[in-house]
Amino acid sequence: MQLSDFHYDLPEALIAQQPSARRGDSRLLHLPAGLDEVRDRQFRDLSELLRPGDLLVFNDTRVLPARLYGIKETGGRVEVLVERLVCEDRALAHIRASKSPRTGGRIQIGDTWLIMEGREDELFCLKTESGTFAELMQMHGHMPLPPYIQRPDTELDQERYQTVFGERPGAVAAPTAGLHFDREMLYRLDRIGVETARVTLHVGAGTFQPVRVQDLEKHKMHSEWLEVGDSTVDAVTETRARGGRVIAVGTTSVRSLETAATGGQLAPYRGDTRLFIRPGYEFRVTDALLTNFHLPESTLLMLVCAFAGYERTMAAYRHAVEEGYRFFSYGDAMFLERLA
Repeated sequence: MQLSDFHYDLPEALIAQQPSARRGDSRLLHLPAGLDEVRDRQFRDLSELLRPGDLLVFNDTRVLPARLYGIKETGGRVEVLVERLVCEDRALAHIRASKSPRTGGRIQIGDTWLIMEGREDELFCLKTESGTFAELMQMHGHMPLPPYIQRPDTELDQERYQTVFGERPGAVAAPTAGLHFDREMLYRLDRIGVETARVTLHVGAGTFQPVRVQDLEKHKMHSEWLEVGDSTVDAVTETRARGGRVIAVGTTSVRSLETAATGGQLAPYRGDTRLFIRPGYEFRVTDALLTNFHLPESTLLMLVCAFAGYERTMAAYRHAVEEGYRFFSYGDAMFLERLA
C-alpha cells in the first residue's frame, strides 16, 4: 500500500483544541467484530462493551514538561523539546531555532546552561552544566502539546494531558486513549470483573513526524522505549485461559504487546522498538483496541487499519467526519473489535 491510501479529508474545525469538560464526556465510535456498520455511542457506555474476564492493558507512562524555551549565547531564541533522558544530566532533544546550535554551543534556560555535545540523526545531544534535566523541566518546562493544538499550554493541561494512572515519567506525548478514563470509570469496570494490566511505552515526538515516502517499505519507523513486565505477561496468559479478550488501550499498548511477542509468543521485554504495524501485519496478542482518531497518512492510522481492516477503518473515519466527532489528542474515541 502507498502513503496516499491513508489520506482522508478533515475539516480543521474538528481538531479538538481543548479537553472535554470532564474526562469521559467524549463520544465513542464502536466498530463491532463481523460488522461493517458503526455505532455511535458515548464513552461512558464502554462498560456495556466489555465482559467479565476481559483484560484492559494501559500504558502507564507519564508526560514530562519537556518543552523548554531558551536563548543561545548569540542571543537567538531557541525551543528545546526533550525527546529522551539519557541520564540525569544528559538528554536527546529536538531544537527549533533560526540556526541550529553548533557543537560546543550553549543555550541558557533560566539560570541553567545547556551544552550541545553532538547529534544523533535529527536529535541534539545536550548536557546540563549544573543540576539535572528533571529539575530544569520542573522549574521551566511546559507541557508538550501536539503541533495541531494551536495555543500555548495552560495549567489545565498539566492535569488533563496526563492519564490518571500514569506513574513512570518519560513521555513527550500522552497515550491519548487513556485520557478518557477517570477514577469512577476504572472503579465501575473493576466492579463488573474487567481486569487491568500495565505496560510502559515512553511516547516520543517522532509520533507526530510525517511519513515522507510514498513507498511504505522505505519508511524508517522512529524508536521508542518500552517495557512489558512479567506480571503483564502472566495477566495475558490468565486472560487467554479463561476465554477473555486482551484489549489494548491505545496504539502504544498495541506496539508494546506486539513488540514483546515478536518471538512468536508474549514474553517480558525491555528496550527500544521500531515496530511498524501496517496492513498485512499478523497480530499475536491484541483482540480489541480502544483508541483516538489519528492524523491522515500517519503510522498510527496505518496500525488501526491493520487491526480492524482497511476498508472498515477508512469508512468509519468518513462517518466520524460526517457526524462531527472531535479528532486527535483531546478528541473522541473508537472501540474496534478485530476481524477473526
